[in-house]
Amino acid sequence: MEKLVIQEYYRGKRVFVTGHTGFKGTWLCRMLLHWGAEVTGYSLEPATEPSLFHLSRIEKHMHSIIGDIRNFDTLKQAFQESKADIVLHLAAQPIVRESYKSPMYTYETNLMGTVNLMECIRQSDRTMSVLNVTTDKVYQNNEWVWGYRENEPLDGFDPYSNSKSCSELATWCYARSFFGDRGLPISTARAGNVIGGGDFSPDRIIPDCIRAASKGEQIIVRNPYSTRPYQHVLEPLFAYLMIACKQSLDGSFAGSYNVGPDEHDCVTTGQLVDLFCNIWGENICWKNVCEANAPHEANFLKLDCSKIKAALGWKPTWDVETAVRKTIDWSKEYLSGSSIPKVMDRQLNEYINDIT
Repeated sequence: MEKLVIQEYYRGKRVFVTGHTGFKGTWLCRMLLHWGAEVTGYSLEPATEPSLFHLSRIEKHMHSIIGDIRNFDTLKQAFQESKADIVLHLAAQPIVRESYKSPMYTYETNLMGTVNLMECIRQSDRTMSVLNVTTDKVYQNNEWVWGYRENEPLDGFDPYSNSKSCSELATWCYARSFFGDRGLPISTARAGNVIGGGDFSPDRIIPDCIRAASKGEQIIVRNPYSTRPYQHVLEPLFAYLMIACKQSLDGSFAGSYNVGPDEHDCVTTGQLVDLFCNIWGENICWKNVCEANAPHEANFLKLDCSKIKAALGWKPTWDVETAVRKTIDWSKEYLSGSSIPKVMDRQLNEYINDIT
């Protein structure tokens, strides 16, 4: 089966992951290690305390380098020492509201960090496959009711979204200018909002729900009417690994890919929180609190994922209700003091087993 081929592909491969201490990066490294890859990670220290990175205990099973992607010299040294076959670029300043507070830092990290990594790859002749993970927010958002396709114009209203659009443009400039003659396949993946166990970030709806519910407090929701493509974190991670695998075997698969849930799983924030409350139980509820002078965020955003489904045969495995349930299961295990590595491995196996 396809999933077994992809898992076997990564066995013994040297994989360089930027942003490995983050929420998505930690789950990705756990998956790669589970499949027998040799992983080098390059990232800042975890941004939260607690952090999934430390709870997962993956550091002792990989080569973890703490460094700033804005620092070209240290990044280059780490990259050269990794002798990477595959590069997965996840390092970013990922919070929209934070990007309004620190726009320069956001651009330096998200744009120039990408340029620094591309320059490392340009000066290397070993790498076989590169994937830059961006976001569904790279598109010029017209608040359409239909999903954006990969050929839609890029823009991004806020500094975070715009800096990720710039990261995409820089990636394609390097691909055209330097990597075409080498036959090095490069793709970008534009994923929607992810949820899952171990996200302790501020200003994200499910982590906010868990923090409130664990204290028996009412959940505060800023904008319950905004529509987003919510999906479990393992969905895009498997897609990323599929893209990097496929394009290394056949360069014609290189390109841009939307990675998101089916349309019926694009729900409003209010619907998502209703799901959370129903599954969590304990009479947890929420209320809508309007913020004065809140920074702009898109109200309506969907992705059309026809391309990745047709080209690679990828499709979502867990619907939004299952994603919320798995997130709550993980969180209650964490709150009860369970072994987080065991919980992560169990959910990884459950996800892979459910792929059809």
